Amino acid sequence: MTSTQSNSKGVAVVTGSAQGIGRSIAIRLAGDGYDVVINDLESNKENLEEVKKDIATDFPERRVLIVFGNVSIEEDVKGLVESAVKEFGRLNVFVANAGIIKTKPLLEMTSEDFESVLSVNVTGTFYSYKYAAQQMVAQGEGGRIIGASSLAGKKGHAALSAYSASKFAIRGLTQTAAIELGRNGITVNAYAPGTIQTPMLAKLAGSADYNDVYDEFKRLSAVGDLGTTQDVANLVSFLVTPEARFITGQTIMIDGGIFFD
Repeated sequence: MTSTQSNSKGVAVVTGSAQGIGRSIAIRLAGDGYDVVINDLESNKENLEEVKKDIATDFPERRVLIVFGNVSIEEDVKGLVESAVKEFGRLNVFVANAGIIKTKPLLEMTSEDFESVLSVNVTGTFYSYKYAAQQMVAQGEGGRIIGASSLAGKKGHAALSAYSASKFAIRGLTQTAAIELGRNGITVNAYAPGTIQTPMLAKLAGSADYNDVYDEFKRLSAVGDLGTTQDVANLVSFLVTPEARFITGQTIMIDGGIFFD
């Protein structure tokens, strides 16, 4: 084992890490001492290179591997896990962050729209949980698997039928995986962001269905503000620690107090 490997806390994979929440999670985990595998579509190559550069600048002792792939394609997710293990020798944390959104009223949503959202958000998360868990079980050292739900996975919203359905589904996948994997020392949780300042939220704010979304969500928030991607990364940073060993099967809201379980 090299000196670089010896001071690593482990290996973390983050899907959808070219921008937004995934980017912040990848950088935070690198700062926490993990070697990181960052993943996104090849069309986001430039952004992924920037993430790798940022990590190399701020945390030069950390190793970063870029793996392109579409999480809705099973072989891509399987290959992602295999690439991580081939490069770094193990897998300790997998964050299934990748997701897409389409905003249309239910009556205008096509079957193609609906299926495209579910294929990435639900099927992609299923593949991520499955192949990450297989590797962690084989290693016999436990692990941390984390998915991306949403405020829309706790409460439905107009014009978000496909997205909301997909994020509710992730809660069910997370609970089931937690039950099945807990005795292997693997915890499975999800984060449920509310109004986090991301490119995705900016897209919503610019749509006809979500005019004035920023002001409205600020009004609804108990703290009167929008969240940042770093707020979500902070939660993930805790969930991967040994101190979080007794937290599993949970979908944790991080929305400034808009919705209470």
